Amino acid sequence: MTTRSLAARYYTDPAVFEVEKAGLLARTWQFACHASDIPNPGDYTTFDMAGEGLFCIRGRDGIIRTFYNVCQHRAHQLVQGSGTTRVVVCPYHAWTYELTGQLRAGPNIAAVEGFDTSDICLTQVSTEDFLGFVFVNLDPDAAPMEDWFPNARSELSEWVPHHAQFKPLEWVEIPERCNWKVSVENYSECYHCSLNHPTFATGVVKPETYDIQPQGYCLRHTTECQNLDAMTYDIDSGYAHSDEYSSWFLWPMFSFQVYPGNMLNTYHWRAVSASEVVVWRGWYSVGGADDAAVRRLAQQDRATTVEEDIHLVESVQRGLRSRGYVPGPLVVDPGCGVNSEHSILHLQRWMREAVDTANPAPSQRTLT
Repeated sequence: MTTRSLAARYYTDPAVFEVEKAGLLARTWQFACHASDIPNPGDYTTFDMAGEGLFCIRGRDGIIRTFYNVCQHRAHQLVQGSGTTRVVVCPYHAWTYELTGQLRAGPNIAAVEGFDTSDICLTQVSTEDFLGFVFVNLDPDAAPMEDWFPNARSELSEWVPHHAQFKPLEWVEIPERCNWKVSVENYSECYHCSLNHPTFATGVVKPETYDIQPQGYCLRHTTECQNLDAMTYDIDSGYAHSDEYSSWFLWPMFSFQVYPGNMLNTYHWRAVSASEVVVWRGWYSVGGADDAAVRRLAQQDRATTVEEDIHLVESVQRGLRSRGYVPGPLVVDPGCGVNSEHSILHLQRWMREAVDTANPAPSQRTLT
């Protein structure tokens, strides 16, 4: 059965993007920060998601909580950037909140008859620590990440057994002039790899063994690797899976990658508008210590695969705006493999659901 790609409007229409912000991006698990960014009680960091300002803060009990960045008094922003604090104090009228979000005090509130501070708390957001990566979901009824991405946590723990020691070493910011879905689709197939990514295809993976299969709302990338002697960087072979590559894409905007040598790196996407996205490449090392091999791989990746992808996705976005574009059929091989777009078939089904208001939110239906 032939399946055609999504209509161009899914990638170009600002109204579709607004629907995604109100629905999909507000009801899915999104990356907030790395737990090591806020190691101590009172440490916080702010970020934006689905058009909302949010902040993560570590409590005195060690738990990381996420709140909307808005005072419950008269709606002033509470914090900016990153920092540390004993309590959260609103800069407008000095209403003061505990690290748990509970209102502690406010000037002259005792003059208000019947005022009860226990009735007022910052609005909290669902938060999970996923192997040191903090994810949030604005849907208060969201299913846990294990339901969304079955086995991803345990598989990653096996592939990166020292993950608890990892901290970010380097973040690479990559603005792309395209819809976020164009960038995610490009990441989620290797049909284009041999032609467009010679370094990745000849120096890291064996593209003829590359495959991508769904695990719930995770797309699992697996492949054999080139002869390690032919790799473009030095391999630490002291771990299981040192001679393998795998990737776990967590719908809709995050991916873990493990390169040969158990090198952990990540992608996360921040949608800016219908035609702009920022991609962040994260690179990690034990304790965040400088690591020459990781630095070398990050530089190679930015100069080759990342640079090559920027030109591809921006060209696609220009093409989607052409009145001459008619969505073509996806190449879905029943045997799957590198020259099949079966992963795009899954992605585009999820994308359609996200803008089809007749469908229930993912947290309200069976995750398969």
